[in-house]
Amino acid sequence: MSLPIRAVVLGAVLLTTRLSAQSLTPAADTTSSAPGATSARVLRAHQVERGVFVDGRLDEPEWQAAPVAGNFVQSEPRSGEAATEATEVRVLYDAERLYIGAYLHDRAPGDIVVNDIRKDFNPDQQDDFEVILDTFRDRRNGYVFITNVAGARADRQVANEGREINTSWDAVWTVKTQRVSDGWMVEMAIPFRTLRFDFARAENWGINFSRRIRRRNEVSFWAPVPRAYTLARVSLAGELTGIAHSGTARDLRVKPYVAGRSLRETGGLQTASSGDAGLDVKYGVTPGLTLDLTLNPDFAQAEADEQQVNLTQFSQFFPEKREFFLENSGIFYVGDAARNNRVFLSPTPDEDMLLFFSRRVGLSSDGRDVSIPAGLRLTGSVAGITVGALSMRTQSTAIAPASQYSVLRLRRNLFAGSDVGIIALDREGIGAQGNWNRLLGLDANFRLPGDWDWNSYGVGSRKPGKSGGQYTYRSSIGHEGNFMHVKAGVLEIGSGFSDDIGYFRRTDTRKYILDFGVRPRPTWLGAIGVREMHPHVTWNYYENLRGEMTAKNLHTGYSFFFSQGGFAELSVNPNFQRIGTPFTINRSIAPIPVGSYGWTEYQLRGGTNASRPLSASYSFIAGGLWSGRQRTQQLAVTARPSEKLGTTIGVSHTEATLDLPAASFEALLYTARANYSFTTNMFFDALTQYDPRQHLFNANLRFNIIHRPLSDLFIVLNQQRITTPDAPASGFGVIVKFTQMFSL
Repeated sequence: MSLPIRAVVLGAVLLTTRLSAQSLTPAADTTSSAPGATSARVLRAHQVERGVFVDGRLDEPEWQAAPVAGNFVQSEPRSGEAATEATEVRVLYDAERLYIGAYLHDRAPGDIVVNDIRKDFNPDQQDDFEVILDTFRDRRNGYVFITNVAGARADRQVANEGREINTSWDAVWTVKTQRVSDGWMVEMAIPFRTLRFDFARAENWGINFSRRIRRRNEVSFWAPVPRAYTLARVSLAGELTGIAHSGTARDLRVKPYVAGRSLRETGGLQTASSGDAGLDVKYGVTPGLTLDLTLNPDFAQAEADEQQVNLTQFSQFFPEKREFFLENSGIFYVGDAARNNRVFLSPTPDEDMLLFFSRRVGLSSDGRDVSIPAGLRLTGSVAGITVGALSMRTQSTAIAPASQYSVLRLRRNLFAGSDVGIIALDREGIGAQGNWNRLLGLDANFRLPGDWDWNSYGVGSRKPGKSGGQYTYRSSIGHEGNFMHVKAGVLEIGSGFSDDIGYFRRTDTRKYILDFGVRPRPTWLGAIGVREMHPHVTWNYYENLRGEMTAKNLHTGYSFFFSQGGFAELSVNPNFQRIGTPFTINRSIAPIPVGSYGWTEYQLRGGTNASRPLSASYSFIAGGLWSGRQRTQQLAVTARPSEKLGTTIGVSHTEATLDLPAASFEALLYTARANYSFTTNMFFDALTQYDPRQHLFNANLRFNIIHRPLSDLFIVLNQQRITTPDAPASGFGVIVKFTQMFSL
């Protein structure tokens, strides 16, 4: 590009400020989301002496005596208009539990969509009912409880209005549903000990309800929320009054486990069997603080990482999947305010700098378990300060000494939706002189008028053998509206920066970020089945600290979102990479040598309506790749014959020719997934992958029974097989794990 990217980034802020002032948001969207805005919606909880029987039928007289929350307002597709179907919600409570009853009227009950009954199902692809509880009434954080017509359960923690959404949080709660002639009913019972709140200030909570009618791709809320946001926008929630709870009970849960396993490495001759046991303890230290202690944790039931075709010079990023690290993980996050709208098209910035990446603890570089004798974590809020503290010790291995990992995160809420915080990270090698790494940083996130956000952090690091450039900082400003979104910022990583419990790809680098798009919805689009257009750019430009360009990824796309839920996108993606060290992209060709490479990819991607019994997603890429050309195709087909069974078959195929000796190669990977839910508490999952070029087959099979709340039986089978005639013996592992939660 002839125009420097950094100039474009700075200019974009000025341009979008002008656009925002011109009221591009459609007039129909009248709900205010300005800082400090509150909804006029108020619902009073009705106290009962003894709780109702949870059976999904709202026929007890207590329900009839409770005030009704109704008059839901659409967020999608017609923001600000009345919902097309009536919804009535009531709230009861006794000394032990909060009860939520909902009557979801539907004039065509036979058309209600239900696709999944698994724990933590995906609510986007079916009719559902959701509630969020802001128990501290801080307009930032909340607990979310979700169910569908079949009574499946999903629960989440929301922090900072969706900047962190923790789908791995699990609560003890009960839900039952019933189909009726004109819709369906929901009855929830949530124990007070499941929630954190201040008993002295329990009377007023934030609350909101959401309903999805999938056949119309409609989402509505009790307290109105613009379509740019979700239920996580807690500042727009209504108010729940009347809870007079005087209890002082602490939540104490003790969860021991026993596990047995039999393993054989691929090509190995011996099978090793072993047994293990451990303990997890969760204790509510105060109404807002939770202490977690783990002794000899075991993560054998965690889902296996999925293989990917990697055409870059960087190691692949695999997300954390272990339960202990996932719960309350958002507290430790430092970075940009991720969007909480329903459309996620832009790549996450985290792969360029994730200050705390828990996979560095207890996992080797090749994904093998490293024993953790003990660990503890303290998370929650006290005196208006969000607290996150974690400390874990790993045992020594053949390639790494034992280490103590510690993280401290403090965050103070300011004004409406703003906060400042600090983070400290430390890795200390046990018994190894001079083997340590320490970091200390500050961050700030400010909500500005007009749905603008400013997010920044600065971090310094120290490590023996490093000198100079031991820092990183990031700053961005962004706006999220119904019509327009924009984000512009800069990330810089010094040449001597080090973070042994983080994830980043480069040092001595400065990255400029521009993410801009508009979402027009002209009325004529509806006639052809299109709800929204989305022309957008996501430009990342990298230079070293001497000002020399080292990389760029300039994604320019045009997306279409269809009325029933599918989408399509056409994009042009110029790329540039400067390589300082040769690397191998495929075993069959020579390494890519040091040098500068520029190319352009043309991509078509999209997906059909994923709520249908048969759906597909696809991606086709053609154009350049390093010093040559490529053609990459990815296709996945999903079949859901019932809410109990789901299967997905996918293929990824790349053909490339580079300007190198013997530089033509082909990469091919088949993936098959299947899941079957016997009930809402019994599941089977299978993931299999086959690479015919390497003759490598991998399988991960998991069976799970939730035999009591938060108590599981897992049976896991892993297999790796090489399919050539002279192949070594296949590797396999069989693991059985039993957990039992005791609530005291």
